[in-house]
Order: sequence, then C-alpha cells, then structure tokens
Amino acid sequence: MGLQETMRALADPTRREILELVRDRPLPAGEIAVHFACSGAAVSPHLSVLREAGLCRAQREGTYIYYQADLSVVEELLHWAAGLTGRVVAAPQGEEVEG
Repeated sequence: MGLQETMRALADPTRREILELVRDRPLPAGEIAVHFACSGAAVSPHLSVLREAGLCRAQREGTYIYYQADLSVVEELLHWAAGLTGRVVAAPQGEEVEG
C-alpha cells in the first residue's frame, strides 16, 4: 500500500464518508450500506478499496464482517505533508522529528 493507493482511496467522497462512519466503532457492511442511496453490493467495492489502501480493517464475526477505520496511514500521510512545510511535527509513533 503506497501513497498513490491511499490518495486514490481518499479521493472518493463515499469512501471518506465510510471512514467517518467506522472511525469510532466497527460496523457491519449492511449497517454501512444503509447510510447511502445505493445497494450494499455497490458499497462493497468501496470497502475493498479502503482495505487495500490500509485505511480500514475487516473482521469476520459469525456471518457478519465488521469494518473499522485504521487511520495510521492517514497519520503517516499528514506527517509527510506537514514535513513539506519544514516544520517540526510529531511522528505517527509519537517521536518528534524535523520535517
């Protein structure tokens, strides 16, 4: 998973909304789908893109698959972007580095 995959995943407004939905707690795919005016089958490819980009995790529990955001990739992206300004920023692991 590289920067290009992350940026492609974040470029889509539906995927950004999905990340907001699953940021604080895991949700099953069906519960995610009800937030959109499309079928669950149409939401599934978005979930796949988010997983492939490392932006969310999927965990099977019985017959359900629960999705939860993994924002460590976003933290790394923000750290890299802040470094472009030449400012000192906190690294994703909490150690300070100069950008």
